[in-house]
Amino acid sequence: MWTATASIATAASPQALWRLFEDVAGWTNWNAGIERASLNGPFAAGSTLAMKPPGMDALRSTLRDVRPDEAFVDETLLEDTRFLVSHELHALPAGGTRITYAIRVEGPEAATLGPLVTADFPEVLAALKALAEQAPPAGA
Repeated sequence: MWTATASIATAASPQALWRLFEDVAGWTNWNAGIERASLNGPFAAGSTLAMKPPGMDALRSTLRDVRPDEAFVDETLLEDTRFLVSHELHALPAGGTRITYAIRVEGPEAATLGPLVTADFPEVLAALKALAEQAPPAGA
């Protein structure tokens, strides 16, 4: 098993960030590691999504735990390796949100694949922060 965590604070609200998470096709706006993404069903536990990294075949993931405005976990199986990625939103006392990505990789290639999958987490979080801070407030 291999694990890693990355986080960033933003002035954006959990609700603004959640709108970006629910817009799976829009993930390409803040994640350069995704060329195309689509959701099959509602943004809820059990629904599947397809993500196509540049130069690779699309990967299929399943939403495992979805708590609106708080967190979601997606699971991807790649041969004998399982990737569980948690995307958490923690409201900060002074306003804003801490975004945390945590990954657990299980399988024979965990130690090799884990660092490859997470190498862009800082850039992804920074881009998500920037986009969320540009978003109009809830209800606007």
